[in-house]
This record gives sequence, structure tokens and C-alpha cells, in this order.
Amino acid sequence: MDKPLSSGVETRRSGLSSPFFLDKAVSNLANFIRTGYIQGETASRNGLFQRLDARIKVLFLIFFVVIISLKQNLQSELAISAFLFVLVLSSRIDLVTFYRKVFFLGLLFGFLVPLPSSLNIFSKGDLLFPLLHLPRSYDPWIYHIPETVGVTKDGLYSVLMLASRVVNSLTTAFLLLHTTPFSEVARALKVLKVPDTMLMVISLTYKYLFIFLRTVEDMHLARKSRLMGTEKKSETRKWVAGRMALMFTKTQLKCEEIFRAMQGRGFSGTMRVYGFRRLNGLDWLAGGILFFIGILFLWV
Repeated sequence: MDKPLSSGVETRRSGLSSPFFLDKAVSNLANFIRTGYIQGETASRNGLFQRLDARIKVLFLIFFVVIISLKQNLQSELAISAFLFVLVLSSRIDLVTFYRKVFFLGLLFGFLVPLPSSLNIFSKGDLLFPLLHLPRSYDPWIYHIPETVGVTKDGLYSVLMLASRVVNSLTTAFLLLHTTPFSEVARALKVLKVPDTMLMVISLTYKYLFIFLRTVEDMHLARKSRLMGTEKKSETRKWVAGRMALMFTKTQLKCEEIFRAMQGRGFSGTMRVYGFRRLNGLDWLAGGILFFIGILFLWV
């Protein structure tokens, strides 16, 4: 009887592999949850931006994102990056954690995604890096594919400009989020006349996103604790698809429960803000300095 059992186990193990991608994905979700809760702890530190009123910081975000979008040269974007670095440093934020997220998202969406647009198929200009040599040129539809395909100088400059804008915009947004509790951000947006419907969607999404991510992690850990050894990749994919459908159903039910609970407590669709302090001298001074520096960036 020992021989068939041993043979069965060997056959089972030969067709199995560890679902590393699933563990990695759930681990990233857990890190996202922890980062979200750490934000509140960071916002309570005694840094420069933590002392400012949330309304000043929201206006700073809007103003500087507009400035970043309007600048047309790389030198100005680098100067803005240096100024934002000083603000992050003076706010006593963990630079490694902060810029790791900024540069990862900036590299992905600001550089890698638009990088093909730097080819001479889409961008005209002097060829900087030849990549591919074809037997002849082609003209499919409205495009012209030259005999030598490569990266142009103008195309690469445009991609670098886009990447710098994305990095600076992310730095400005993350600076606000890491120095301001989310409740204060929502209150500031209410004071600045953002529609109540949009505020409700943002607030509920932020709050319950952590709950559902935690639920996904718990389901994965519960399943992992019941497994002996490893499993087939097909079974892992089937389980992931099933959990996605389950979470979609749970989300719909939770939304209905929240809506009925809000109605039961007399919710009328209007968000009210109470207890906002008056702007002090530091708020006015910092707001004036930030506005003045922003105007300088516009004209330089």
C-alpha cells in the first residue's frame, strides 16, 4: 500500500507549482492598507505642512498642478521638483518611502507608457538612438515607417517632459495626503464648494476600500491555512476569479446596506461642516509665500 500512496503523491507534486503571484498580490494589498493607516500617523507629526490649514494645502495642490501643466521646458520642471523636495523635507516625511511611490508611478505612467511615442514613427526630428533596421520604408495607413526605426531627440524630450510633469504632480498630491488627515481634506473640499455627491463618493470609497482590501487578505490567509503543500495553477486562477465575483457581490450588498443605514439616520444628501478654525498668521504667511513662488515659476 505504501508504493501506490508514494506514487500518487509524486504525481500530484509534479503537476503543481506555488502560486507566488497570488502571495505577492495579496502582500501588496496588505502594504497598501498599512500605508493608508500610516498616513494618519505621519499627518500628526510636527512638520511644516502639518501645521497649515487643510484649505491652504488644497489650494496649493490645485495651483501647483496647474503651474506644472503649463510649463513648457524641462529646466522649470526640475526647479519645481527641487522646491517640492524642500517642502517634503521640511514636513519630516520619510523620503525613501515617499519618493519610492512617486518614482514608481512616475516611471510607469510618465515614462514607460508614453515611451513608444518617442520613436521616429510618431515623432519627427533628429535620430538619437537607432533601434531597428528594415529592408525598406513602409507607409501603412497614415503612418510612415522609415527604414531605420529609432528614438528621436524631440520625441525623447517630450517623454521626459511628460514624466517630469507626472512626478511633480504626484509629489504635490502625495505631499497633501501625507500631511493631512483625509477627513480634513474632505472638509476643505466642502468649504471650497465641491459638490456633496462627489464628496460622498470620495469619502465612502476611501473608508470602505480598506475594509474590502482587508477582507481579501483574510480570505487568502484562510485559504492558505487550509492547504497542504502547493496547488495547480488552474485551481489558483479559478479561486481568484471566484473571489473577484464574490467581492463584487459583497460590494453591491454593502453599498445597499450603507445607503439604507444612512436613510434610516435621516441623511438628506447634504454634508455639513462644523468646527473649522479661523486661519492664523502662519496660514496666511505660508499661503502668501507659496502663491508668490508659484507666480515666479509661471514667469521664469
